[in-house]
Amino acid sequence: MPGIINVRDSVFIPETELTWRFSRSSGPGGQHVNTSATAAELSFDVANSPSLPEPLRERALARLSGRLVNGVLSIRAEEYRSQVRNREAAKTRLAAVLSDAIAPPPKKRIPKKVPRGINERRLENKRRRSDVKRGRSARWG
Repeated sequence: MPGIINVRDSVFIPETELTWRFSRSSGPGGQHVNTSATAAELSFDVANSPSLPEPLRERALARLSGRLVNGVLSIRAEEYRSQVRNREAAKTRLAAVLSDAIAPPPKKRIPKKVPRGINERRLENKRRRSDVKRGRSARWG
């Protein structure tokens, strides 16, 4: 759907909440790079977005705290020579970053008891290996 970015299952961001800035890309590219503003910088106000539900917003703010400036997430894309492709790359990267940021925390691992059969097999293999090594030293010692 144009105009909407799908971040996760039921979380969508309308493009009206995005702010774009365009500038010249760095690096080689000949005369084309000197005349066209192909680099795209996307800004999204995480702190004040009405599209993010409150618990997800708090989770995103906590996880992205190192990347945010006054609650705004900025993403710059300049890998393509076309502004349109850089815009798409920036939107895709924004969706990936936000998806990781609002993902639920992983389930806590519950350690299980080692099954008795596994422990017995391990000890039997140790005994067998010990016998093999003891046999070697008796023969050559």
